[in-house]
Amino acid sequence: MKTDELIRTLGADAKSTVMPLGKVWFAALLFALAAAAFLLFMTIGMRPDFMQAMETVRFLFKFVFTSTVAITAFLALRMLALPGAAVGKFGRWLLLGPLLMLAAVMLELLAIPSSDWGRRLVGNNMFVCLTFIPLVGLCPLAALVATLKHAAPTRPTLAGAVAGLLAGGVAATFYAAHCVDDSPLFVATWYSLGIAILAGLGALAGRFFVRW
Repeated sequence: MKTDELIRTLGADAKSTVMPLGKVWFAALLFALAAAAFLLFMTIGMRPDFMQAMETVRFLFKFVFTSTVAITAFLALRMLALPGAAVGKFGRWLLLGPLLMLAAVMLELLAIPSSDWGRRLVGNNMFVCLTFIPLVGLCPLAALVATLKHAAPTRPTLAGAVAGLLAGGVAATFYAAHCVDDSPLFVATWYSLGIAILAGLGALAGRFFVRW
């Protein structure tokens, strides 16, 4: 059988088992959200001044960034789960979150004196951030990888990495409710590193557990 025919056959098989997978994906996403919320709020909880922080742009922007990462990763992951699917359009959307953060960092650098840049970047909770974002994201990542195993991605390593981005975006969104560091410099550095750890773990999981 030619490669093109094989991909079409796999695509037809995937649709017959994966279009219920449309529901499975949303179930996996709901489980990821619930697991991340439970783990975070049963451990470190929300910041004590959450309601006051809601009135500040920097605090709200953290959720814009993390949710953008999660949403664009979810869209790309759905496409990557299908064999031979074109992911170019959704792949480009993955740049949206980093571009938003880049703009926020540039505005921050223009708004504050350079002598304050280092303090804003280091913040108060960088080690907590680097610990809890990967920790909170592990259970969502496991659920997403398990869902990928029932799909037919032709690029399992890439699909696993995008699953890690999604898990990282979800975990970072919930962690943002606890974190008292709202500077874009801090978020761009430590949130991104936490998300990148999960993307790396997802790539490894895709390579070794999702390949077919």
